[in-house]
Amino acid sequence: MKRTRRKFTSAFKSKVAIEALKERETLAVLAERFELHPNQISQWKQEFLENSSQIFEGKNTTKETEGIDTEKLYSKIGKLEMENEFLKKNLKILGKL
Repeated sequence: MKRTRRKFTSAFKSKVAIEALKERETLAVLAERFELHPNQISQWKQEFLENSSQIFEGKNTTKETEGIDTEKLYSKIGKLEMENEFLKKNLKILGKL
């Protein structure tokens, strides 16, 4: 019977990598505690170190705000405010008839 591969979340991998970086316990102890092979922990630790600089890149921008044209949005807000005022005035006029 074929054994299915386990899938680990990125949060779990990060937790294991951070524990390995602390070096409070040996890889063998960590491997036993997390039920992993020591080589897997070493690999995740290395990946964590290689990609850790990406955490601080683009700190002021988020994925949601990338590519948004603020001038267009301000223009749209202005148009909607004018339309809203027009409708309010006409609603008052129609209400008096």
